[in-house]
Amino acid sequence: MSGSTTTGGATTGGTTTGLERAVADVLARDACSGCGLCSRLDRSVRMELDAQGYARPVFSGPSEPVPDAEAIFRRGCPGVVVKAPTPPRGATPHALLGAHLGVWNAGATDTEIRHTGSSGGALTALHTWLVETGRAARVTGAAVDAAAPRRTVPVSIMTREQALSAAGSRYAPVAALDNDDVLAPGSAVCAKPCEISALRQTAADLIDGEPPLMLSFFCAGTPSQHATDALLSELGVGRHAEVGALRYRGRGWPGRFTATSGDREVSADYDESWGRTLGPTTQWRCKVCVDAVGEAADIVSADSWESDEHGYPTFADGAGVSALIARTERGRRTILEAEAAGVIELGPLSMDRLAAAQPLQTERRRFLRARLLGSLLAGRRPPRYPGYALLRLSATAPRMAARVLRGTFRRVRRAAR
Repeated sequence: MSGSTTTGGATTGGTTTGLERAVADVLARDACSGCGLCSRLDRSVRMELDAQGYARPVFSGPSEPVPDAEAIFRRGCPGVVVKAPTPPRGATPHALLGAHLGVWNAGATDTEIRHTGSSGGALTALHTWLVETGRAARVTGAAVDAAAPRRTVPVSIMTREQALSAAGSRYAPVAALDNDDVLAPGSAVCAKPCEISALRQTAADLIDGEPPLMLSFFCAGTPSQHATDALLSELGVGRHAEVGALRYRGRGWPGRFTATSGDREVSADYDESWGRTLGPTTQWRCKVCVDAVGEAADIVSADSWESDEHGYPTFADGAGVSALIARTERGRRTILEAEAAGVIELGPLSMDRLAAAQPLQTERRRFLRARLLGSLLAGRRPPRYPGYALLRLSATAPRMAARVLRGTFRRVRRAAR
C-alpha cells in the first residue's frame, strides 16, 4: 500500500500501488476519457477538473484500492482498452454503427418530456418510467449542478422531477461513474459510451447480482469546461458572474444554448454553441474513440436528424425525434414494454438511414485505424480496440485514410512540442 500523496496520477513521494502506476500511464498518454471508473476502484480517488478543463482522477491521499484493482482497471479503463462486444444471437450487424436487435424513430408521448429533452425525449421518458414503475430503484446519470449551474455533476434520478431536471445534453466534463449509486442494487445507468464500456467490462467484479440496465447515447465527445465559460463570456456573462440556470440544448430541437444571470437571459443557436465553441475543444481521447455509438449498452439513443441533399444533417428547429437502438435482448424488451405502456411512440427507421444522419460518427469509425496509427507514429500510444475490424474499414478509402494519418501525425507532434 502507498503512503504517498498522488495528484493526477503522478506520485509526489514514497511508493506507489499498481493502480496508481496504471492511472499515471493513461494520463501520460492523454488517453483518459474522464469516466470515473478509477474512483470505484480506489477510495482515495476524486475526479477533478485539470488545467485544461477536463475531468481527471486525483489521488487525494494514500491509495486504498479494492482487491485486484489494477487488473480490473486494465480490463475496463477506456484509456487502456475497449473490446468490441459479442453481438447477441439474432442481431443484425452494421459496420459503422454496430449490431442491433431493433432500431426505431422514437419520441416521448408526454409533451413536457419531449419538449424538455434534447431530441425526442425518449431517454428521459424511459428514466421516468423505470423509476415510477419500480423497474429501477434509481437511474444514475448526469445533470446541471444546482449549486453551480456552469458545471455538470453525477446524479441519481428517483422521481419524474429529477428526470426532467436531468433532461437534455450536457456538453461538459462529468464522470458519471463517480457516483456510489452506480454499483447499488437495482440501479439503471445512463452514461456516455466510454463509461458504459467500462461498466460492462467490470460489472462482474464490482456488482453482486445482475448488472444494471445500461442506457447510452451517441456521443460527439467531451468539450473542455473552459469552453462553456468562454461561450458565456462571449454572450456577456463574465467568468465571475453568477449563473442562475444553464442548458446546452432542449426546449425545441436541436434547441439553443441558454443561460440566465440575474434578470438577463442569453442564448446561442446550435451551430454557434456546439459547432463554433464547444465542439472544437473535445479532449484527445474522444478524437480517437472507437465506440461513440454505445455498442456496450442495452439501449442507445441518438438524434434522428433530417438530412440535406448532400446527406449532411439539417438543424432547423422543430419537434424532436430520437433514434432508439436495442443492442441486447434486455434492451429490446425494455423498449417494447415502454411502448406498450404508452410511454414512448415508435416508428420505422433503418440503420443505414441513421448512419446517413450521423456523418461525424460514421467518418470517425471509418478512418479511426489511420488516426490511431498516426498517433502512434507521432509518439502517443492510443488505447487498444480489439474486435472492431478497423483496418478493413479504412481500406475502403485508402487515399483519405492516408490523409487522416498524416494530419493526425502532424497534430500530435505539434501538441508534443
